[in-house]
Amino acid sequence: MKIRKFILSVMAWAVSALFMTSIACTNIIVGKNASADGSVFVSYNADSYGMFGNIYHHVGGIHPKGEMRKVYDWDTNKYLGEIPQAERTYTVVGQMNEHQVSITETTYGGREELYETDGKQIGSAELPTGIDYGSLIYIALERATSAREAIDIMTTLVDTYGYCSEGETFSVCDKNEAWILEMIGKGVGEKGAVWVAVRIPDDCVSAHANQSRITRLSQFDKKQIRYSKDVITFARKKGYFTGKDADFSFRDAYAPNDFGAVRYCEARVWSIFNRLCDGMDKYIEYAKGNELDGEMPLYLKPKQKVRLSDVMAGMRDHYEDTPFDIRGEFGAGPYNMPYRPTPLSFECDGKTYFNERPVSTQQTAFSFVGQMRASLPDAIGGIVWVTNDDPNMAPYVPLNCCITEMPKCFRRIPGEQDDVTFSWESAFWVQNAVSNLVYPYYDKMFPDLLKQREKMEIGIDSTDMAEYPLQLLKEKGEPELIKYQTDASLIRANMMLNAWAHLFEYLMVKHLDMATKKTAEDDPLLNRFEKTEHGFAAPPMRPGYPEAYRKKIVEETGDKYLMK
Repeated sequence: MKIRKFILSVMAWAVSALFMTSIACTNIIVGKNASADGSVFVSYNADSYGMFGNIYHHVGGIHPKGEMRKVYDWDTNKYLGEIPQAERTYTVVGQMNEHQVSITETTYGGREELYETDGKQIGSAELPTGIDYGSLIYIALERATSAREAIDIMTTLVDTYGYCSEGETFSVCDKNEAWILEMIGKGVGEKGAVWVAVRIPDDCVSAHANQSRITRLSQFDKKQIRYSKDVITFARKKGYFTGKDADFSFRDAYAPNDFGAVRYCEARVWSIFNRLCDGMDKYIEYAKGNELDGEMPLYLKPKQKVRLSDVMAGMRDHYEDTPFDIRGEFGAGPYNMPYRPTPLSFECDGKTYFNERPVSTQQTAFSFVGQMRASLPDAIGGIVWVTNDDPNMAPYVPLNCCITEMPKCFRRIPGEQDDVTFSWESAFWVQNAVSNLVYPYYDKMFPDLLKQREKMEIGIDSTDMAEYPLQLLKEKGEPELIKYQTDASLIRANMMLNAWAHLFEYLMVKHLDMATKKTAEDDPLLNRFEKTEHGFAAPPMRPGYPEAYRKKIVEETGDKYLMK
C-alpha cells in the first residue's frame, strides 16, 4: 500500500533527516526449488490504517469488442477513467488468477519529484493522470497467463496510459518463476515510468518491505534481468547518476537510503532472511540504520527447505529474539504487547524518538500467501491463503484460485459491511474484534487465540490434499471441479468466521474485568468453565500485574503506595 514519508527531527546518533512510513507492506518470495513441496510461494501483508480488508474477485470471461474497463485508484476509489477491455479475461481470487499468476507489492515512494499530485502527471485521453499501482496489479492478473506476461502487461500499461503512483516494488510470480519488478514514475512533463525486473533464482528466497531492493544491475545474469530502455539514461538526465553504466544502482538513483527506509523497512527484510537463512549477523548494523551506504542481497539460499508454515510465520514476525525485539520493554505494557501505537515517531522533551516497525502489525487490512504448484492442474495447484487482519491474530483460510463466488465474509458491501459499518458477517470486523480485545492483554489472552489459530491451520504443510480434486477432475471435468472448489472455499470461510465469533465470546467471558475465570483442563469447544456446586461460576483468578511490571511501578512511585 501507499507509503508516505515525512521528515523527523535531528537525531545526534543518526542522520539529519529521517523518514517515516505511515502505510507499509511486506512480501516474501520463495522459489520452487527452495520450498519443501516444490511450490512457489509469495506473501503479502497489505498494511494501511483505516483500509477495509476486501478480497478482490473477478470472474473471467469473453468480452465483446468495444467494451471498456473502468479504472479506479485502489487507495482512494477515485475514478481515473477507462481503457479497452481485453477480449479474454481470467478469474482472479485475491492476488492470484486461475493460471496461478500472483502479484503483490510494497510501496517505497522514492524521489518525491517523480511523484506529483493529481493533474500534473502526463497520462492519456482515457486516463488523463495515468494508471495507479493497484489497477496495474489487478488488470495484469485479469489478463496474464504467466509472470513474464504480467510484467509485459504492466510495463505496457504505464507506457500507454502513464503512471500516477509512487515508487513500487512488485512481486510477480507464477507456478514456475518468481520476479521482483521495481517501478517509479518520471514526474512532471514526462509520461510513463522507469523500471527493472529481476528473476529470483529457483533455489532462493527474497523479500521486500517498502524500500527499493534492486541495486547494481550489472551483478545479475543478463538472462535474468529486464529493464526499461531509459532506466539509466533517464537517471543521468535528472542528475541522479553520473558514473559508468556498469555501476548503476536502481535503488541509489531512484530511492536512496535514509534512516527510516532502512530501520523501518530493510530491518523487516533482515528479520525474514534471519528466519530463513544463515549468516545474517553481518548485516545487523545495516539493518539498524547505522550503515546507510550498505545493502543486503536481493536473494539468498535458505538454510533448509521452506514450508508453507514458515512463510506464514514470517508474516507473523515481531523481531522475536533479535536485537529489534520489543517485548519486555515499558512500551509493551503490563501484558507484553509486541505492538506499538501509531504514529511510529513521538516527541518527548523536544526530542524525536521512534518505535520499531515489525512485519506483523495491527494496521494489516488483509494478508495473503499464494501457493503455486506446477505439479498440479491450475484449478487445483493454486491456493489463495487469506486472512482479513494481522495474520498473527487470525488463521489463514484456503481459497482456490478458480472459485466463481467469493465468500461473503471476505467482501466489502457498502452500507452493510465496510470501512465504517461493523458486521458480525464480516471476517474483517470479527477478526478485528478479537484482535483489539487481545492486544492490551496480550500475554493473558493470546495463548487462547494461538490455540485456536493453530487448530484451524493444522495440516497445512500436508502434500496429499489434492487426491480427491484430481479424481473429480478426471471423472467429471473442470466445471464440476470448480463448483466443488467454490463450495469448499465457502464452507472453510464460514467455519473460520463462526469459530472466531465464538472465540470473541469465549475471551470476553473468560477474561471479564481483568480477572480470569477457571476453565476445564480439556476445553476443546471453548465453553467449559468451572462452576460451584450451586451452579455459579467458580471465583475467578485475580493475578494482577506481572512481577516485572510491579517492579516498574515501584521504581516509578517509590514508597507512595507502600503499605503502612
